[in-house]
Amino acid sequence: MKIKDYLRGKMPLFAMYLLIFELLAVTFALYRLPAEAVAYPMALGLIPAGGYLAADYRREKARFRQRQALERRVQELQQQLAAEQTKARQRMDYYSIWAHQIKTPIAAMRLRLQTQDSETSRSLGVELNRIERYADMVMTYLRLDGDSTDYVFRQQPLDDIIRSAVRRFSGEFIARRIALHYTPVEQSVLTDEKWLSFVIEQILSNALKYTPSGSISIYMEPPQELCIRDTGIGIAPEDLPRIFEQGYTGCNGRTDKKASGIGLYLCRRICGELGCPISAESKPGQGTVIRLDLGKERAEPYKTVRGM
Repeated sequence: MKIKDYLRGKMPLFAMYLLIFELLAVTFALYRLPAEAVAYPMALGLIPAGGYLAADYRREKARFRQRQALERRVQELQQQLAAEQTKARQRMDYYSIWAHQIKTPIAAMRLRLQTQDSETSRSLGVELNRIERYADMVMTYLRLDGDSTDYVFRQQPLDDIIRSAVRRFSGEFIARRIALHYTPVEQSVLTDEKWLSFVIEQILSNALKYTPSGSISIYMEPPQELCIRDTGIGIAPEDLPRIFEQGYTGCNGRTDKKASGIGLYLCRRICGELGCPISAESKPGQGTVIRLDLGKERAEPYKTVRGM
């Protein structure tokens, strides 16, 4: 801060001082008093006033430097934030391109496998479907954290969505001899077909992953609750309240080193957007049932996790 800028800011104070001096001078003149009687004390008053102004200038200069340093720091942080946002967008663009491009070799491999009918080709087909689901998870994660989503809500026949999801896992059901008990629900729901399909497919994927043998059942409970039940290894009671948290894998995940703890987290977030709360019931060794409440008219935060 320059001293002339400081003094310019104190002009009202100087004007007040001169006004007082003029008033006193006029008063003394009316009473025919010597001018020195007012000039002398006013001149003496300049000494403490000058000392105050000097001290105040030092304080203002120190505050000015602090503001300048703070403004520079804010600018640096804004630049860093802008740079990080640019990098984040670039990473998102890269992974989005990668997720789309990986679909091409997946489709090519699937076409080649369809020309063969052997145990090996069927096994490779199952693994290829798993790779495609992982790519879908990447794309879903990016869309959820992106600037916009593409939700399109329409009345959708729920059986069409379920059958499409089941067909995607048909090879795995057959290869692992897992029985499917599916009772057609014969209902329509107001939802986004693509996003609800992802949720159902992810639940089926988890059910198959943690069901070494037995069956998976899909049915509707009143009033409008879609249930997907398996006879798998179940979930430990201490893990059950946290299975929808990002990155949480629990005891089963620590046993299965391939678990990422992302699938059910994405399901919970999507269900929040679709307005269909998701909950889980389970007992170790007796299987798990995941419930989607499709009767809700608006999105509600995930709150309920119950034990069987």
